[in-house]
Amino acid sequence: METEVTDLIWDHERVIGVSAKTPHGRLEIRSALVVGTDGRHSTVREKASLEIVDLGAPMDVLWMRLSRREDDPGQTLGRFDTGRILVMINREDYWQCAFVIKKGSWAEIQQKGLPALRDELVRLAPFLSDRVNELASWEDLKLLTVAADRLKKWYRPGVLCIGDAAHAMSPIGGVGINLAVQDAVATGNILTAPFLRGAITVDDLSKIQRRREWPTKMTQKLQAFVQDRVIGRVLGGRERPSAPLVLRLMNQWPLLRRIPARVLGVGFRPEHVRMTDLGIARTH
Repeated sequence: METEVTDLIWDHERVIGVSAKTPHGRLEIRSALVVGTDGRHSTVREKASLEIVDLGAPMDVLWMRLSRREDDPGQTLGRFDTGRILVMINREDYWQCAFVIKKGSWAEIQQKGLPALRDELVRLAPFLSDRVNELASWEDLKLLTVAADRLKKWYRPGVLCIGDAAHAMSPIGGVGINLAVQDAVATGNILTAPFLRGAITVDDLSKIQRRREWPTKMTQKLQAFVQDRVIGRVLGGRERPSAPLVLRLMNQWPLLRRIPARVLGVGFRPEHVRMTDLGIARTH
């Protein structure tokens, strides 16, 4: 705990550990493999000089929290209007709110002032009028600079990146954590046997990317479709947006809603911990 990786330790072309900063001073940890799970601003991937492919994103997100009343709507809400999007997630005693803004417009919003932002929220969700003053200062909002990217190569000898460190996901669908966990499960399945043998090879690491790159690309393509066809048009439009055809079809045929629900909830390639492949008996 309270230990921050600051650099990688190299032996010629191979990573053999990390340098870290702790409350008690510097620390070096040697290891057979360094796994970077340190998110979209990964120190591990930066120090490993892994090449990033920037996919772009048309928006940023302001996160905030507002209290929830007993007579509020019960479900998670998405509200679209000309140039504005508000997503409200029901957390029982509060709303976790994502106010989607045009990329790079944060300074302009601050210049207009906090009262103007409160007014925008009330126009999108009038029932919030009795509590938007809970946003007392800009400190009550957190800016998420949206990035969507992925590494061309997730690994080098002795180092591997997974999760957001390998592929920063758009917040659309909230699937970033899903893919990160699936990456971790796949990594465990593929690397446990080599660890038991006592050696991790570059070929072992390449198997993880080959296993997880396709579902990552498919998910990012789906997110890009929503960004371009829905969010980009709403944020850049001057007219009140109409629902895309795919959403109108789902409204008309509720059975179709299972498709995006499964893609978001389960993913394009689900992962399951495999015990029998390692010759380990299952316990019940």
